[in-house]
Amino acid sequence: LGLDMEELEEIEEDAGLGNGGLGRLAACFLDSMATLGLAAYGYGIRYEYGIFNQKIRDGWQVEEADDWLRHGNPWEKARPEYMLPVHFYGRVEHAATGAKWVDTQVVLALPYDTPVPGYMNNTVNTMRLWSARAPNDFNLRDFNVGDYIQAVLDRNLAENISRVLYPNDNFFEGKELRLKQEYFVVAATLQDIIRRFKASKFGSTDSVRTVFDSFPDQVAIQLNDTHPAMAIPELMRIFVDIEKLPWNKAWDITKQTFAYTNHTVLPEALERWPVDLVEKLLPRHLQIIYEINQRHLDHIASIFPNDVDRLRRMSLIEEGGTKRINMAHLCIVGSHAVNGVAKIHSEIVKTQVFQDFAALEPEKFQNKTNGITPRRWLLLCNPGLAELIAEKIGEDYVRDLSQLTKLHEFVDDDLFIREVAKVKQENKVKFALYLEKEYKVKINPSSMFDVHVKRIHEYKRQLMNCLHIITMYNRIRRDPAKLFVPRTVIIGGKAAPGYHMAKMIIKLINAVAHVVNDDPVVGSKLKVIFLENYRVSLAEKVIPATDLSEQISTAGTEASGTGNMKFMLNGALTIGTMDGANVEMAEEAGEENLFIFGMRVEDVTELDREGYNAQKYYNQLPELKQAVDQIKSGFFSPKEPDLFKDVVNMLFHHDRFKVFADYEAYVKCQEKVSELYLNSKAWTKMVIRNIAAAGKFSSDRTIKEYARDIWHVEPSDLKIPPPNEPRDAVEDKTPNGTVA
Repeated sequence: LGLDMEELEEIEEDAGLGNGGLGRLAACFLDSMATLGLAAYGYGIRYEYGIFNQKIRDGWQVEEADDWLRHGNPWEKARPEYMLPVHFYGRVEHAATGAKWVDTQVVLALPYDTPVPGYMNNTVNTMRLWSARAPNDFNLRDFNVGDYIQAVLDRNLAENISRVLYPNDNFFEGKELRLKQEYFVVAATLQDIIRRFKASKFGSTDSVRTVFDSFPDQVAIQLNDTHPAMAIPELMRIFVDIEKLPWNKAWDITKQTFAYTNHTVLPEALERWPVDLVEKLLPRHLQIIYEINQRHLDHIASIFPNDVDRLRRMSLIEEGGTKRINMAHLCIVGSHAVNGVAKIHSEIVKTQVFQDFAALEPEKFQNKTNGITPRRWLLLCNPGLAELIAEKIGEDYVRDLSQLTKLHEFVDDDLFIREVAKVKQENKVKFALYLEKEYKVKINPSSMFDVHVKRIHEYKRQLMNCLHIITMYNRIRRDPAKLFVPRTVIIGGKAAPGYHMAKMIIKLINAVAHVVNDDPVVGSKLKVIFLENYRVSLAEKVIPATDLSEQISTAGTEASGTGNMKFMLNGALTIGTMDGANVEMAEEAGEENLFIFGMRVEDVTELDREGYNAQKYYNQLPELKQAVDQIKSGFFSPKEPDLFKDVVNMLFHHDRFKVFADYEAYVKCQEKVSELYLNSKAWTKMVIRNIAAAGKFSSDRTIKEYARDIWHVEPSDLKIPPPNEPRDAVEDKTPNGTVA
């Protein structure tokens, strides 16, 4: 048709239906489940507006609505024939026959299906996203005498449920609309699953009543964080109130069906819904949660008599001030398996955050280290490197990433070393052209591309990177003739619109960039760019061009991270703390092949015990003092000298993430990075060792572990024949596909 494929790809909008790592992880998991031939479904909400588009105006983040459906979405298919009702509000009537939830408001859930193709195996799974629709009699059946126009306009109230994604990452905002969204996706999905179960040969009916004994053998439901936690009381409500199962049987089936993945240990991220709100919106579910809690506490009291403090700690209901439901506790009690997303995180989950629960049922707690799909994060985004690898070890590694270890044979192969460096250089030149087009800054493509891209959050310590930039700047100005390894520092990511400190951090980075980039003394030695509107499609451009990956969260705060894995697979070296999956990356590649620095979890704990004193580091480290004084004095904001007073005040008096404590080790580690970068061959050899060790971090490996240890389904590497070939030849080889 005379169209350029790359041009066409640029036009397509990202489906930005998640905030950060959590949503992207789900997408990688869907890709792996299809590639492994699992009969699996991804369920979620079809937000009309996804994560906001970020504009930088005068150095500040400004949000714009993400109208991603404006030009239509060719990949989705609406399925009105599977529309389902979801109930809200109302009240509970108790009769001899059991509880009845009555006088509810109904919203319809309209499913949209998007195909999820496996890699070259003729398997296509489904992602089903629910959209909210008002019923046609909405507001017209009751007391609304005559105001027909207003009644039709009020349909928006119901349809607002799927209007917009809440833009918080690692932060809980207890809004009624958000709870509605969480219950909406859960109620529609469970009805869908039960409909499918009843239609299958397993949902055999005893006269009229379905026998649910085999339900957990046929259905596994994975809770992606606590956001779908209401699925637990909802399934109980269906079993007990509608299907008339006895409580104990219903509870046994429910527990065997659910498993819960914890994604964060930050207290401000844990969902704690006010009891009053749940009582208003979902009165029957609150009663069920109280009943679950009563039986749970009775059980604990029988094992630990007279331990009232343990009962308080382990209760699903938090007393004191406004009563709240601890959704993580509900998930742990209502699931047969609980997992963290990296070894160190799963340890913290067991020994600190949920230690009482782990003491009670240690066998329930597992680890499933996160992974990324090599199809998107190598083949699609870095075809040059993917091809180079295939030339050396064949193409099978795309489905079995552990085969990358074969690259160890070529670590000393001079030709291979040169080719790896060449692919990286080509990616850098291409990205440099993109940056020059978008940002009108001249980029030196031979400079080290030092990249820090992720959501902006205090725990991720973009501020520490910023202090290092200022330190490099001061060193160049102090001695312009001294050898300096040129760097292009690229920082990108979105701040939640209500997160004041994160927005100040963005402004500070842009203010520093303005000074550094315009200083003639610095010239091309140091450039700083804040990448606007960081998103998946932009990650696919920047990651293959990166030399140095910044993974510098305070030890014990980043559950896993997945960007770290993407950089490793694409030939960047990592500077990072012993946090999240960085620990396992160092274990796989050898700690000497990463730039590891700073406090370990034990050191952070010890520092908390003795009390963190930021002033001490400020007094002892002249370069830190100089950088902080410049921020404080208005060196980077001459028109508004005290613009960053909140940031400086936080760093001195309430920095939970101890930026100053790791500053010295970070700067020293960065000096080692620069030193190695001068030796292109040694640098590239380290890159090859990293790529060769990245195999563990395929989401295929992660999903195989979920399938084996939690869902109890067999992944099949069998290639289903295409529709134009006769099927009977493979019929007998197909295993019982269980819904995951």
